[in-house]
This record gives sequence, structure tokens and C-alpha cells, in this order.
Amino acid sequence: MSNPQSSQPNPEAGRHSNRQESHLSLARSSIRRALSGYTPKIRASLRSEIEVLTNSLQKLDQGVIRIAAFGLVSRGKSAVLNALLGQKILQTGPLNGVTQWPRSVRWTIASEPPLTKEKGFSKVQMELIDTPGLDEIEGQARATMAQEVARQADLILFIVSGDITRTEYQALCELRQAQKPIILVFNKIDLYPEQDRQAIYENLQELGAGSSGGRRLQQLLSPDEIVMVAAEPAPIQVRVEWPDGKVTYEWESPPSDIDELKEKILSILNREGRSLLALNALVQAREAEATIASKILELRNTEAEDLIWQFTKYKALAVALNPIALLDILGGTIADLALIRELARLYNLPMTSYEAGKLWKTILLSSGGLLLGEMGSSLLLGLGKSAAAVVSGENPTSLTAYGGVAIAQAGIAGYGAYAVGRAAQVYLEQGCTWGQLGPNTVIQEILDRVEPSTILYRLRQELRQ
Repeated sequence: MSNPQSSQPNPEAGRHSNRQESHLSLARSSIRRALSGYTPKIRASLRSEIEVLTNSLQKLDQGVIRIAAFGLVSRGKSAVLNALLGQKILQTGPLNGVTQWPRSVRWTIASEPPLTKEKGFSKVQMELIDTPGLDEIEGQARATMAQEVARQADLILFIVSGDITRTEYQALCELRQAQKPIILVFNKIDLYPEQDRQAIYENLQELGAGSSGGRRLQQLLSPDEIVMVAAEPAPIQVRVEWPDGKVTYEWESPPSDIDELKEKILSILNREGRSLLALNALVQAREAEATIASKILELRNTEAEDLIWQFTKYKALAVALNPIALLDILGGTIADLALIRELARLYNLPMTSYEAGKLWKTILLSSGGLLLGEMGSSLLLGLGKSAAAVVSGENPTSLTAYGGVAIAQAGIAGYGAYAVGRAAQVYLEQGCTWGQLGPNTVIQEILDRVEPSTILYRLRQELRQ
């Protein structure tokens, strides 16, 4: 008989699903906006960066969550993934280094978890990535392989088979820089007596809690993300008694003990899997767009310098000739905003009037009071210039005073325009990640809404950088 409660809707699951679907939609919109903003000429000259954006969008549309297994040689990475798959697809063996390059396998759960069968929501697929032992590939090749796989992954499994070694701790710290959630998997527990196994597990929990020698992994690794498994238990000898009284001894391989890890993975993916997928795509998009902006800035540097000097001269001349003090400030501000918009247009970066205003305020506040002081000086000089203009009709010598004040004010205004232009160049290098649908904005919005009980909550600080 079926459980009557099983057909009842789960409000908590529905709330998680709605939030995650919102995150996916925001991520798709952000990357589509980025792709639509580049001209064919830029697409042709920056093909690799555009390809990163395109692949990120395809990954979101396909809903593929990648789970990568890392660890040293002979820790049982392939065995753990085979146990999750329920069949021996990835090669394992007694020799070190059986896996020579990263391999990917699609993971399909026989009884589909809620995350793949919710009506009205994006379906996701899972892909397991097996990697070579981190201590068998030397130097830069190892680091490059690990960085690339970790960058593509949405969730990392780090496999150990006992107390963590110095090499393993270093590898964990390096993987931590990928800003991805990590599950620490204590494999081969069948090889340890119960007391030893529990002692090792408690040591690993202390590592996750950050209480072991001041280690700093707790931000990405909590005691809750440490699980014990026996992916490929060692064969045991079994005594067999036959009907004729004959007794023989045979070796049998016990079934894998992997349920706790499988439940942990599915729990994380149900609660925040699509949010992890969205954030990973946005982080890659943010890096690609920042690279694109940097290269465009380099290509357009000479034109930008000419544009800044042009606005500097126009602003200085307009302020010098204008006799009304308050209009000096207003006109100078409009000139600065126009310069920011023109620079953004030159660099082919999206920039609305509202965003230009926000950037202008940011530049003023980050200038250490220098530009604010320029505005104050301009106002005081403008008032003096206005007074000189009023009395110039009665006293011709006031024209000399007017000219002196105008020249001084023009110099200050010109300096301000040049400073704003150069600062805008720096900000625009990453300006493509701003705006209503910029990757930075969407990442902030997603992180502001995550719950304290999630892995994403611990990742917030690093993902915001």
C-alpha cells in the first residue's frame, strides 16, 4: 500500500525549487545579454573567450551538474565513482595510476531523485569526472589539469583512505581556490578496525571544523560534508558447507558501502544543485567578460586617450566661459557622465545613464576626496567669477579678475575630467560584469538569498571577490 503522505506536496521542496529555478533564469539572462552585446568583429578576434560564454550558456540549458573526484594515487577515486554508478565502468586495479587522464561518465539514478522529476522546472543531469592521482602528474601539468577540471566542476569529491597527509592537505588547499563545494570522502573504511576508523573520522572532522592547527578549510568544508565509504571492499574468505559434508573456503567480494555518500550528494543537489550550476556558469562568465574587456581596452587605448583629452578640453572651455556658478557644477557633471558613456561605447561595453551615474559616484567617493575637493573649489571659484561678471560692466578691471578666475577654474575642471576619464578606464575593464544583469550583480543577488544551512552560504565571501 502506498504512503498517503507521499502524494502530498512538499512546501519546503517547492520553495527550494522555485528559488533555484529563479537562479538559473537569472544566470541564463545574464550570459545571453553578454553574448548579444558583442559585435561580429569582436567575436572573431576574441573567439576563445566568446566560446567560454557560449559553453556556459549551453551547460545551463542542458542542466548538466558535474561532480569531479580528486585525490592521490590509490585512494580509490575510480572505485568510488563506479560504486555510485552501480557498475564497473571506470578502470580500477592494484597498480598505481590506472587513470591516466580525466574521464567523464553520465550518472543516472535508477529511482530518480526529486531534482530530476519536478514538473515545471528545469531537469538536470549528473556527470561524474574521474581524474589521475594528484601526486603522479608532476609540476605545472598537474596544476593545470586540476585547475581546469575543478573550474568545470560544480561539486568536488576529495577522496582519502586514512588520516590526511601533508600532500593531501596541500592539494585540498589548492582545490579550495576553485571556490567549489567539497565533500571529503573517507574511503576503504573496511580496512580499519572500528576504533581506528572512528579515530580517523574524528580527526577529519576536526580538519573540517578548522580546529586542527589553525587550518583554514572550514569555509568550504564542514564536518557535515565528511562521509565514510567502502567503495570496493577487500574480498573476505567464506566457509562453505556442502550437502555431502564437504567444507570449502571461497573468496567473496562484499557489496560496496556507498549509500551515505550517494544520499549526501543527492541531498545537496536537491537543495541547491541548480543554484550551484548557475553560480559556476556566472563565475566563468565573469572571468571571460573581464578578459574580453581587458583586451578591448588594450586595443582601444589610443582612441580612449584622445577621447579623454577631447572631453578635458571641452569641459575646461565650457566652465571657463560660463558666468553662472551653479551651472559650472551641473555642466561639469554632465560632461563627466557623457565621457563615461562615450568610453563605454568605445569599448563596446553596456552602460546605461543610470550605471554611468553610479560609476561617477563611485569614482568621486574612491578618489580620497580629491575630486570632491575639485568640485568644491570649482563652486567657490565659480561664485567669485559670477561676482566679477556682475561688476565687470561698472569696473573694467573686473574683467581681468574674471579672466584669472576663469583660467584657474578651467584648469581645475580639466583636471577633474581627466581624472574621471582615467578612473573610468580602470572601472570599465570589469564594467561588463556590472549592470542589472551583469555576472557580478546576479552573483550578489543569488548569494544574498542563500540559506545559512547550505554549502553556498559558506562560499559567499569567496564568490563575492
